[in-house]
Amino acid sequence: MITILFIIYRITPGQRKPDDEKCRFCAVWYVLITKNKPAFIMEKNASLPFGSFNSLALFTGLCLGASPATGIAAEKSVKNSEETLVVEATPPSLYSPGASADPKFNKPLVDTTRTITVIPEQVIKDQGVTNLIDALKNVPGVGAFYAGENGSSTTGDAIYMRGVDTSNSIYVDGIRDIGSVTRDTFNTQQVEVIKGPAGTDYGRSAPSGSINMISKQPRLDSGIDGSASIGSAWSRRGTLDLNQAFSDNAAFRLNLMGEKTHDAGRDYIENERYGIAPSLAFGLDTPTRLYLNYLHVRQNNTPDGGIPTVGLPGYSAPSPKYAALNSAGKVDTNNFYGTDSDYDKSTTDSGTLRFEHDLTDNTTVRNTTRWSRVKQEYLLTAVMGGASNITAPDINDVNTWSWSRLVNTKDVSNRILTNQTNITSTFNTGSIGHDVSAGVEFTRENQTNYGVNAMTAPAVNLYHPVSNLSIGGLDRNGANANGQTDTFGIYAFDTLTLTERIEVNGGLRLDNYHTKYDSATACGGSGRGAIACPPGQSTGSPVTTVDTAKSGNLVNWKAGALYRLTEQGNIYVNYAISQQPPGGSSFALAASGSGNSANRTDFKPQKAKSSELGTKWQIFDNRLLLSAALFRTDIENEVAANDDGTWSQYGKKRVEGYELSATGNLTPDWTIIAGYTQQHATVTEGQNVAQDGSSALAYTPKHAFTLWTQYQATSDLSVGGGVRYVGSLRRGSDGAVGTPDHTEGYWVADAKLGYRVNSNLDLQLNMYNLFDTDYVASINKSGYRYHPGEPRTFMLTANVHF
Repeated sequence: MITILFIIYRITPGQRKPDDEKCRFCAVWYVLITKNKPAFIMEKNASLPFGSFNSLALFTGLCLGASPATGIAAEKSVKNSEETLVVEATPPSLYSPGASADPKFNKPLVDTTRTITVIPEQVIKDQGVTNLIDALKNVPGVGAFYAGENGSSTTGDAIYMRGVDTSNSIYVDGIRDIGSVTRDTFNTQQVEVIKGPAGTDYGRSAPSGSINMISKQPRLDSGIDGSASIGSAWSRRGTLDLNQAFSDNAAFRLNLMGEKTHDAGRDYIENERYGIAPSLAFGLDTPTRLYLNYLHVRQNNTPDGGIPTVGLPGYSAPSPKYAALNSAGKVDTNNFYGTDSDYDKSTTDSGTLRFEHDLTDNTTVRNTTRWSRVKQEYLLTAVMGGASNITAPDINDVNTWSWSRLVNTKDVSNRILTNQTNITSTFNTGSIGHDVSAGVEFTRENQTNYGVNAMTAPAVNLYHPVSNLSIGGLDRNGANANGQTDTFGIYAFDTLTLTERIEVNGGLRLDNYHTKYDSATACGGSGRGAIACPPGQSTGSPVTTVDTAKSGNLVNWKAGALYRLTEQGNIYVNYAISQQPPGGSSFALAASGSGNSANRTDFKPQKAKSSELGTKWQIFDNRLLLSAALFRTDIENEVAANDDGTWSQYGKKRVEGYELSATGNLTPDWTIIAGYTQQHATVTEGQNVAQDGSSALAYTPKHAFTLWTQYQATSDLSVGGGVRYVGSLRRGSDGAVGTPDHTEGYWVADAKLGYRVNSNLDLQLNMYNLFDTDYVASINKSGYRYHPGEPRTFMLTANVHF
C-alpha cells in the first residue's frame, strides 16, 4: 500500500490531551511503498534525515501559520505515544494544492463558494511554463486575445477573462502588481485565478475576477534544484532554486533565472531576461516569524507588432481601388514589420517585509509592507492597412504594394507602497464555528508616463518587408502624465459553521480612495489631440491639458452558503458586488462634462453584480477535486451614447455561462488538470462593441477547453500531454473597413516525456503544438494585424537536485 507518515515535532507535550494534539510546525511528508507498517518513525528531539531525500519521493507541506502556503491532507489514523506521533494519511496531490495561499480565503478550496483555479508549481514544471500567460493556458477562457489599438499595441500580460480586460487585476501575494510587462514564473509557487468580482477581496478591480501569483518562500530543509533548457529557434534558459536552513528556525532561499529566446516562426523577435529573488525567513517553527523578500527582473526584448491580416477568413479590400487584396494570399507568418530600432526594455524591483505572529493556536496576525517599481520603455513599429495607408506602384501586383508603419512608444514608471495587516482566527460562539479573516490596508500607487516626441517610419512592403533600418530612439519632451491613487481599505470576512452540513459566509470591504491626475501635451503638433501653443511658448512646449482629482468611497460585499451533501461533496451559492471607480485601472482621469471616457470625474464607479451556483466534490481519497458552477455577472454604469451625441452611464453588459473543472490525481500515478467553460458575453443595453454588429462582447470565446494529464509509467519514466481549445473570438469595433470581424476557433496539442536518470538528474522533453496548427493568437481592435500562434516547437530540459 502507499502510506504517508506525518511526522511532527511536539513542542508543548502535556499541555493538551493526546486526542487534541494539533500541528503547529513544519511537517514532512514521505511517500513510500510499504507493507502495512510504518516505514519511518521519528523520535522526539531527533533531527530530520535530510540526507535521505534523494532516495525518497518527497512532498513538503507547512502547517497553518508557519508559511503562506499550507499543505493539506486528510487524516486516516493516528497512533500516539509519549515520544512519537505517527499519522497515516492519503497522499496529497501535487496537482491540487487544496487551499489558496492567500489568508483572505481561509477555507479549503472544496469549501470555498467561488470558482478558483490553482495552477501549482508541479504543473508549471511539467509543462515547462516560463511566464504567466502560458500558465493561464490551464484556465479555460482566459488568455492574451487582444493585441491593442492602432496607436497603443499591447505588451506583456494583456489578459482577458470573462469578457473584460483583467490586465490591471494581477496581484503578487495578494498585492496589486502594476505594469504591462511579461511576468516570469521562476519565483512562483502557484498561480491562483479567482473568477467573478474580487472587489471584496482586493478592493477596486476588474468585474471579471483577479489573478494572484504566490511567491516562493524559505523552508527548513536544505537543497538545490537547477534546470538548463534548450529549445527550438536556439532558445536557452536556466534556473536555480537554492534553499538553505542555517539554524533550527531560520533559512535562506535564492531563485535565479536567465533566458534568451528567439520566437519560433517569427523573424527578429528576441526575448532576453534575467531575474534574482533572494529571501530570508526567521522564526520558522515558532509562533513569531519574519520574512524578507526581494525580486529584481530585467528584460530586453524585441517586441512583436504582429503581421497583416490579409488573406485571413473575413478579410476584404478596404476600398474598390485595392480589390486585388480580395484574392491575395496570406503573408508569411515569419515576416517582421518592425525596424532595427524596435525594443521593449523593463526593470522590476520589489521588496517585501512580512511579520507573522500566532497570538494563540487558532489566531494569527500578519503585517506586510511592500515597495515595488516597474519601469518600462518601448518602441514598437506596426503596420496600418486602411485605404489611406496603402501604396500600390502596380495596381495589379500586390507584391509591389506597401503599407504604412505606425510607431508606438511608451516610457512609464509604476510605483506602489503598501502596508497591509491581516488577522485570521478560528473560534466558536456556542455551537457555531467561525473562520474569520479581517484586515486593514494603506496603499499609494503612482504612475508617470513620460511624454516623447512623435516618430515616423517609412512604409514597408506587404509581402517582402525590409526591417534593417534605424529610426532613432525615444526623446522625452516634458509633456508628462502623472497619476496617483491613495487607498485606505478595511475588510472582514466570516464563515459560520452552523451544523456539520451547513455553512454560511459573508464579507464586507470599505475603501476610501483619492486619485489625482495631470497631463500635458506638446503644443503645436498635428493630428488627433493636437493643441495650439499659448502666446509666448514655442512649438513642442508642454502645456497642461488635464489637472483634476476624484475621491470617493466604495462598498463591496459578498455572501454565500454551502450545504454538505456528503463528506466528499457539497452544493453552494454565492453573490458578490464589486466596483471600479474612474481611473481605477489606469490612474488616468478625464475632465468632467464631455467625452466618452469611463474615467470622467463626473461618472460613477462601474459596478458588477455576480451570482454563482455550484458544486464541488473531492473523490478518490480526496486526491481529485471536481467542480461545476453556473455563473452570471451583470456590469452596470457602462458609458453609452445618447441620441443628442452626449454620453451617460446607462450601458449594461452581461456574462453568463457555466464552468467545469477537474484537478488532482485519478490514481497515485496519474494526474490531471482540466477545465471547460461556455460563456455568453453580451451588451444588454447601450451600443454594441463588436465589429460584426452583434451584441456579443469582444475577445471572449463562447467555448473554451483545456486539459493536461501526466502518467508515471515506471519509477523513472513519465509521459504527459494535453489539448486546449479556444473558440471563435469577435474583435472590437473602431470603424475599420474590410478587416476580419472575428478569428477562427482552434485546437492545440502538447506533449511531455520525462526520464529520471538517477536521484540527482532527470531529463524532460516538452513538445508544443504537436500538429503545427496555424491559428490567430490575438488580433488588434481595428483588425489590421494579428499575432500568429506559436508553431511546433521543442524544449529539452535537464533538472538537477541535490
